[in-house]
Order: sequence, then structure tokens, then C-alpha cells
Amino acid sequence: MPLVSVALLATGVPAAPAVAAHEQQAAGRDQEGIGIRLVDIPAARVNDPRARVYIIDHVKPGATVSRRIEVSNGSPDRQEVELYAGGATIEENTFTVPEGHGGNELSGWISLGSASLDLAPGQSRQVEVDIEVPRTASKGERYGAIWAPVSSAPKRNGNVIQVHRVGLRLYLDVGPGGEPPTDFRVDDVAAEPGPGEFPLVTARVTNTGGRALDMTGTLTLTKGPVRAGPFKVTNGVTILPGQSGRVQIEVDQSLPAGVWDVRLVLTSGVVERTAEGRITLPVATRAAMQSSTPGWLVYSLGTLVALAALGVFAAWLFARRRSSRREVDRQPA
Repeated sequence: MPLVSVALLATGVPAAPAVAAHEQQAAGRDQEGIGIRLVDIPAARVNDPRARVYIIDHVKPGATVSRRIEVSNGSPDRQEVELYAGGATIEENTFTVPEGHGGNELSGWISLGSASLDLAPGQSRQVEVDIEVPRTASKGERYGAIWAPVSSAPKRNGNVIQVHRVGLRLYLDVGPGGEPPTDFRVDDVAAEPGPGEFPLVTARVTNTGGRALDMTGTLTLTKGPVRAGPFKVTNGVTILPGQSGRVQIEVDQSLPAGVWDVRLVLTSGVVERTAEGRITLPVATRAAMQSSTPGWLVYSLGTLVALAALGVFAAWLFARRRSSRREVDRQPA
């Protein structure tokens, strides 16, 4: 398979919760100065922005995938960098990695040209990554990551070793024939309170294709001659085939009140879809909504009070009638 070189920093995968260590991911470079990036990608995917930062491919059972990655040391200190392959899953629309060296079927197929690198300040080295898919591999997409962690010595008067790691995601689809299509549908555009002072515009994305999605995109708002944006997607969600997820865009700008036209352009790889709609600004903040009594609750309480009053009146009327009947019965015939 023809390969071409790329020169973009790879996007780090989300951090897994630490137990006795601190793990922090960054976009290709962590706070200790360790960077990792792809060196080459398949020529057929040169226009795919995801393939420039992740290892993405579709192969038949029995095939071998080969890539090169580059690990660099941007810190002022010499670093001993470990390299290993780990497993990953997609849970609740999040690319999820386990703690430590947890693996899966895909990570067991991966072999690295080196298990560790001794890098001087400013030094970088390339490492071969080979993925050997068994002939008996079942059909489907697998997920994993190539990790490059470093450990720092405990701070003075401390005994906790800090571990920092950056990584590259892997999306490998296995199966006979051509690659499953990538496609999605966008609907249900709405505005809702944000975590701060600015509102969120959200939309539901349904994965109608056969590969996992990593959603990015922009939002533009117009109201007559006034135009705002573009605002970028603020929660990158990963959506499995057949599932739905909600993208969020924070409108981090004060805008005039009224009805705004929405144009939302979402992408995953080379696939792009557009959704349009209308929202009304301003949107009440979460704090205001939580502090105020919901209208449905006021209505329900009013209904209960009215029913209670009606019940008391009915009981009084019934008691009065019984009393009248007793008075009549007491009169002499």
C-alpha cells in the first residue's frame, strides 16, 4: 500500500483515570515536552484529516499494516520514554482507554520497533509500527492506542511517581471486500443553557455508516444583517455505527436577543453534512432555571390545592345533609 509522509502533530487520546500516578494527555505533546506524531499515511487517505493524526485503515484478514511514528523530546532534560500498544473502547460517545497497560485483541496484533527510547533534549526518533491481522480475525472495527509515557521522580518530601503519557489512536476495520461507508445524519438542532454565562447550540448526530465517527465542525448564526461565528464544536464526540450522540457548540459571545438562523456544518474525516434551523436567544442560565420554580410544578400544585378544596366542600355538604336528615327523623309523626 503506497504511503505518503505527513508533518502534523498527532492528537492525544483522552486521559485514563490515574490511581497512584498522574496521567495527562495533550495534542501531540504533554506538559513534560514529550511529543508523538504519525510520519506517513496511506496515499488513498491523504485528504482525510483524521488519517493525518490517527492510524485509520481497513484491511482483509491476514493482512499486515505498517506505519512509522516519531517520538520527540521537547523538554530540557534527557527522557527515557516507554512505548507500548494498548486497547481502547468507545463508551458513551467517548474514546476510552484503560489504566496502565490494559490491552485488547487489536493491541495483541501490534509490534513496535522499539520498547523504549532514550532521548536527549530536542532529540526525536522514528519507530516502526506493524499490525499483523490473523487470517481468522472476525469482521469488525477495533480500537486501540500507541502510548509514549515518561515517569518523573517524586517531588521533595513526596513518594508519588508521576506518569505522563501521550498517544495515537487506532481505528482498524477488518473484513472482506471494500471498506464500510462513513455517513451520518444531523437533526434536532436546539439551544440550551451552557455551563457558564454563554448558551450552547446542540444537535443530534446519528451514525448511519459502518465506521466510528469523530465529530468536528462549526456553527454560524445570522439575524438579518448581523452575522456571528463561526463557533467550533466544543465537545468532540466519537459515535459508533448505529448509535447517536449530541454535539455541543458554545456561543462564547454576547448576542442581541431574538430569533437567529442557525447553520451547522459537521464533519468526520472527509464526510461533511449541514443542518439548518432557528433558535431564540437569550437562553436562561442553568442557575436561573434551577433557582426558579418550573411552570409545570406551579400548575400541578394549583391543581392539587383546588382538588383539596373541592374535597373539603364535598365533605362539608355531605355532613350537613346527614345532619338535616337526623333532625327530620327526630320530629314527632
